[in-house]
Amino acid sequence: MENLKRVPHFREVPVEKLHWRCKPESLGFETTDDVHLTTGIIGQRRAVNAIRLGLDIDSTGYNIFVTGLVGTGRKTAIKQLIEEPQRTKRIPDDKLYVNNFENPDTPTLLRLPAGDGRRFKQEMDELVEYLTRTIPAVFESEEYEERKKQVVEAFKSKQDALVKEFEREAAERGFTIMQLQVGMVSKPGIVPVIDGKPVTFEQLNILVEENKLSREKLETLEKSHSELTSKMEAVFKEMRNLERALREKVTELDHQMIKPLVEHRIDECVSKYRNHRLRTYLEAVKQHILENLAPFRERGEKEKPFGPLKLDPFLEYRINLLVDNHGAKRAPVVFETSPGYRNLFGTIERVVDATGHWRTDFTRIKAGSFLQADGGYLILEAMDTLIEPGVWPALKRGLRNRSIEIQSYDPFYLLGGSALKPEPIECDVKVIMVGDTFLYHLLYERDEDFKKIFKIRADFDWVMEVDRKAILRYANFMKRIVSQEKLKPFRKDGVARVVEFGMRLAGTKKKLSTQFNAIADVLREANHWASKDGAKKVKAEHVEKALEEKVDRCKLVEEKIHELIHDGSILIDTKGKVVGQVNGLSVLDTGDYSFGRPSRITAKASVGSSGIIDIEREAELSGRIHSKGMLILAGYLRGKYAQDKPLAMSASICFEQSYTGVEGDSASSAEVYTLLSALSGLPLRQDVAVTGSVNQKGEIQPIGGVNQKIEGFFEVCRLKGLTREQGVIIPKKNVNDLMLKKSVVEAVKVGRFHIYAIRTIDEGISILTGVAAGKRVRGGAYEPGTVNHLVDSRLSEFVKRWQSYKLGSDPGRI
Repeated sequence: MENLKRVPHFREVPVEKLHWRCKPESLGFETTDDVHLTTGIIGQRRAVNAIRLGLDIDSTGYNIFVTGLVGTGRKTAIKQLIEEPQRTKRIPDDKLYVNNFENPDTPTLLRLPAGDGRRFKQEMDELVEYLTRTIPAVFESEEYEERKKQVVEAFKSKQDALVKEFEREAAERGFTIMQLQVGMVSKPGIVPVIDGKPVTFEQLNILVEENKLSREKLETLEKSHSELTSKMEAVFKEMRNLERALREKVTELDHQMIKPLVEHRIDECVSKYRNHRLRTYLEAVKQHILENLAPFRERGEKEKPFGPLKLDPFLEYRINLLVDNHGAKRAPVVFETSPGYRNLFGTIERVVDATGHWRTDFTRIKAGSFLQADGGYLILEAMDTLIEPGVWPALKRGLRNRSIEIQSYDPFYLLGGSALKPEPIECDVKVIMVGDTFLYHLLYERDEDFKKIFKIRADFDWVMEVDRKAILRYANFMKRIVSQEKLKPFRKDGVARVVEFGMRLAGTKKKLSTQFNAIADVLREANHWASKDGAKKVKAEHVEKALEEKVDRCKLVEEKIHELIHDGSILIDTKGKVVGQVNGLSVLDTGDYSFGRPSRITAKASVGSSGIIDIEREAELSGRIHSKGMLILAGYLRGKYAQDKPLAMSASICFEQSYTGVEGDSASSAEVYTLLSALSGLPLRQDVAVTGSVNQKGEIQPIGGVNQKIEGFFEVCRLKGLTREQGVIIPKKNVNDLMLKKSVVEAVKVGRFHIYAIRTIDEGISILTGVAAGKRVRGGAYEPGTVNHLVDSRLSEFVKRWQSYKLGSDPGRI
């Protein structure tokens, strides 16, 4: 190999840029006890403005869909904004269903001012209780008995007169009235009388045959019997008319006696309300009670403790208080955590009565949270709402029409729904739905109604700008959690360490994370370790302990991978140099924990025309982004080395021991290095791992998870033995994202580990080979003894061999 142009020294990332430190003395307080507690939502200006707009506009469709990462304080912010003092809405009415006496299958809806519903229900119960006491007393009174007796006797006299007159006429014509047995029934009949004894017409015929009675006499009796029978029917009809008149007269008497009681109590109730529908209902109650006094006549019997359940005899006069806003100080705010159809829109319950039959009535209509939130706000989880059968169509219908109809909904119930059809209820509900960004876009694109009923989107950011004000807001948040949950106060160094954790969580030194649920968890766990330590205040060491313990709880998979690397099952070299082989870095995410791990990437090149073969793609283990990265790599090679010749090359690139798929382009720079090594014949350092994506110009682009990747390779090097030469190459653009843990920073500080930041492929290949990348000189060729010169020469040689092969000569092998 020609004389190589060596590069002896490479610039490393300064230690002070590896971890941003929040200086406790800069905070301006000693503990969180000294922090002035303020309210407000931290770091969500855009989302807050959107929610306020949605809350302030009452027009149809201005419901709110809140997106953002879990833990960014979405529900807390919603609650705070709804409860802002300037946001006042009228306290909604009470809703009641009452019996519709004309059509019981269609219960009537009443709306009363908040608190009046409970009062009216109590008054109706008191009315029923009053009438059940007073009406029997009236019917048992001497005055009523005397007046009824007079009425009954007057009608009885008329009946007796009719009967006596008929009996007299029958006797004059030789007949008497007797009860005759006809089958199982006895009925009055007219029977002839001969010699003072009643006889039948069969007996009279025998007397005629024996000449004891003339034929003329028999015919006269038969004629008289027919006439008397007709007259008896007329008498009975008149008696029935008298009985009907008697009942009417008794009913009239009942009304005369009871009506003042009923009218007095109902008129007293009517005078308290100005609701027209309620007054109409009370008039119907009055009329129905007077027409149905039977249930009130008898004093109620005590229900047997083990007997069948009796129906309430006064059910028709009961009140179903559907929504009770008694005692409400402001518009309702309902967080529905289980948005099934029944919970959200109500239902009509059914019960089995004493006869074993299903039954229902207007008192079994139950309201759901949609109706409970009328005049206020309903907060729902989007995914929970969408997966519940029937809920999403019903919710859209309710928001479009601003009304709901309560019905039973059970798609698996074989007996069908209720026969009741309650009157629809107008609802003014502001729905705030909380979900993720993917779900929002899916609904926006696929559901035409969605964009009409959710016109406001509030997108919560997962990070916020870092400055002194933001750091003090972090301290304020900590003070709030400490106060609410009665935790130990945090010392200033503990607060500073939490701020540093928030920055690492954000993934850049320019931001702080707004995932406050994760921050709050750290506070609680640090408080626990301070208690274990017997400390009165939470210090930085307790916060560090909480973070370490959290990692230890979650790092089982990472440890198993390290074991496989240590025993040689996963092949990773951290020493020496190898041609066409480099350690790439990736991040594995287990849900609650992510960590970096090295992967061996290899490349082989030969004469041919196949170009670059991505083994992962050929094996269908490659994602679309990774496949794009490979095409970019091919573009880089053409732009760099194929301006004066074709690429007569076949090369394969592989992630060794990768069996579950590869995605992302953060290893595309590592793939370039392996290919350049395979073409140039220069070995690559195995003690330096690589991360970073590349574009067609050879520029190194930033990647995600840079801290986890560096720490992952550091742990593997420490496991296999630190040599003071190991390190990681990262994109220059990622330096501002570095928030490395203490052990890595200390190792870099003492020269046991190294971190290099690069802008281009040329810078990276120089570090990995120790040879200058090389620039083009006059004539277009690269400087001799450089990496690019060796690669370009080999590709030129490939072209010659490929041309010889095409002409029939032996192409040779590499």
